[in-house]
Amino acid sequence: MIVKMELVSIITPSYNSSKFIAETIESILAQTYTNWELLITDDCSTDNSVEIISKYAAQDNRIRIFYLEKKSGAGFARNKSIQEAKGRFIAFCDSDDLWKPNKLEKQITFMMDNKVGLSYSNYDVINENGVFQREIVSPPKVDYYKMLKNDYIGCLTVVYDTTLVGEIFIPPVERNQDWILWLNILKKGSIASNVNDNLAMYRKRKNSLSSDKFVALKCNWKVYREYENFSFINSCFHIIRYVIYYLIKNLTMRCAPSISGKTFTNAYPNTATTVISSENFELFLTDKFVKE
Repeated sequence: MIVKMELVSIITPSYNSSKFIAETIESILAQTYTNWELLITDDCSTDNSVEIISKYAAQDNRIRIFYLEKKSGAGFARNKSIQEAKGRFIAFCDSDDLWKPNKLEKQITFMMDNKVGLSYSNYDVINENGVFQREIVSPPKVDYYKMLKNDYIGCLTVVYDTTLVGEIFIPPVERNQDWILWLNILKKGSIASNVNDNLAMYRKRKNSLSSDKFVALKCNWKVYREYENFSFINSCFHIIRYVIYYLIKNLTMRCAPSISGKTFTNAYPNTATTVISSENFELFLTDKFVKE
């Protein structure tokens, strides 16, 4: 039981989200933990997203809407909401994703009981029609070195405590915004912890930014070289490790029935797919490679 219900600021960017935004808001209204504020920043939508959001805001003063003057991307929209946030805890939920009713209650209790600065959970992947596709089970804990290998954490599941890690903003990039944010938090010495429960639903959309793996590889290179300031050799090491992990993931996914009677799923950068855990591969791939 939570002794004090600290305020949670929920950060939601919106751009032409009229198809799903009502369902997203309804999932937040259904939370058993009620001390939250939903901060939605609209990124110059051309559909009726603003009208839908405004109707909800008029009915519940915990919901607030903000506007960007020009189309700037989800990162800028999230930062605007973070700037307006009043809560101790910062949580993320995109305009097409869903939370399960006990998400905040379960997660905030876990964080306060264990003094965790950054937490996340497992989650389901659904398609555009809301049909279940698979479950993503993330590692129990992730430190900076492990996070360098892959973005193991689903953004829609993350909550961070500003009293422990500070108020940290999204980097102004088109891709890998959340991954860079987690790295910025974890490089300070924090360890992210899994609540060990399935608390959200990620909507897999067609033609998403995550569909082009070569673009993803290029963006990952940019993270290592420009944001982590790694040397060329160090960056090559991490890119090769990324490719190896991706190949293993696909191989073990195809061979799953013959390898093991049970399939485990892990969060993978920019995608949501099923993989088989392998302790030997995991040991090699998560071996620390110290930043120069």
